[in-house]
Amino acid sequence: MPGHARLPLWRDKRPAHKWEALREIQSMLDAHAPADAKEARDIQLIKDLIEAHPNILSRHCEVGHITASAAIVDLANRRALMHWHKRLNRWLQVGGHTDDETDIAQAALREAREETGLPDLAFYPPQVQPAPIDYDVHSIPKTDDMPEHLHLDFRYLLVTEQPAALAPAKGESTRFRWLTFAEALSLGDAIDDSLRRLLRKAAALVDIETDEASA
Repeated sequence: MPGHARLPLWRDKRPAHKWEALREIQSMLDAHAPADAKEARDIQLIKDLIEAHPNILSRHCEVGHITASAAIVDLANRRALMHWHKRLNRWLQVGGHTDDETDIAQAALREAREETGLPDLAFYPPQVQPAPIDYDVHSIPKTDDMPEHLHLDFRYLLVTEQPAALAPAKGESTRFRWLTFAEALSLGDAIDDSLRRLLRKAAALVDIETDEASA
């Protein structure tokens, strides 16, 4: 599939390499400071599910699986990109399944590029090993080919300097809005509490980094 991370896919890795990848994910979770009790519970649940289900990176893990998403920020204008999810009927950040990729950050970047077409997306703050800024576990309703299950979402922050270059790939949703953080946070029931938390974290990171750069 075009755009996959360069690392071998989960199904192609040897057992020892699979356990190493899971340990790296566990270490990433251990290093994160949760913002509230819900995020703390979700991180612990993700750890427990990784221990119980070594195929947690595959969408075929029916109890739940790791997903990758990102808040996207127009850095110059301090605006967040909101994406209307057709099936869930609410505003969300972009993201999706890892599709057996072992590099979750690259899966988030791939999904963001496919869904938006933005050509210059970059992790923020810049770092050698991008880390999620937020974690969330949420339930996904039953579909024709999948029972109700959990998405264990690893959420990153991406920025763009070309917000007008939105060009979603064929077959992707085209309903997007660039909103200030205040506008996005005032959407009421059209966004959920976990997205509010993600937006607040993104806003704080942008403000802190920008202030430090201009000092």
